Amino acid sequence: MSRTVQAFAVLASSWPGIRGVMRASYERRFLAHDSTMENLYRGVYDSFAEAQASIPPARVQGYDNAASAAFYRERTRRVFLNDYPMMWWLSRMFEAGSASVFDLGGHIGIAYYAYQRYLRYPDRIRWQVMDVPAVMQAGAEWAQKNDNLRRLSFTSRRDDASGTDILFAAGSLQYLDYTLADMLRGLERLPGHLLLNSVPIHMNTSYFTVQNTGASYCPYRVTAEREFLDSLKALGYVMRDRWENTDRRCDIPFYPSHSLDRYFGFYFSREQ
Repeated sequence: MSRTVQAFAVLASSWPGIRGVMRASYERRFLAHDSTMENLYRGVYDSFAEAQASIPPARVQGYDNAASAAFYRERTRRVFLNDYPMMWWLSRMFEAGSASVFDLGGHIGIAYYAYQRYLRYPDRIRWQVMDVPAVMQAGAEWAQKNDNLRRLSFTSRRDDASGTDILFAAGSLQYLDYTLADMLRGLERLPGHLLLNSVPIHMNTSYFTVQNTGASYCPYRVTAEREFLDSLKALGYVMRDRWENTDRRCDIPFYPSHSLDRYFGFYFSREQ
């Protein structure tokens, strides 16, 4: 599409009658979307509950279902460009003596399997994944055949993150109905390190949208940069590194000021 046509489309979408037709057309496309090769986004909402209420009741929601639990098997065997900062910091932490990882929303243990092809894990490593029941069941079944050393485990308890060396979250914070800071405040002992990847950050505003993964519909959190950083700083965490992932986007039709052209990764550690 040429820039002239794009400009006209943006202008036309501001005309009340045309805008209504375009919104209705996109809603039909959004609800009919069933390809897992592309994520679609719809709407801007003030809360998780409001975003969730906008999803038709008959539609499958979230990752706690067989179709979503079957995602990402190929990612257990490969890494992507934005994985390298995570692997670099993990290797440094392991060399410094860290050995326990709490993988928040780690699916079937994607990073655990993929990263061990390139990193030397400590002999006493304890890698624990927290996810929804359907995903953890699939992960336990996958581990029976693929985790010969039995170093991966699963939990449904946030409290199991208490006192771990590393809290790891890669592309999962946006699906939670609570913030990372909320979770950390509920722990008896805070993790020493936070290693976070593929976090959708907006420079000014916090909001929710709805994502269609092709298999289900998910309320999807985007957090304002200052809110995100300040919430962790208040808990004593210092940002040690930050990187951008320009391969990830969140395009929300009719909301250009809320769309994202990149995601972010972070490494935080507790002040000494």
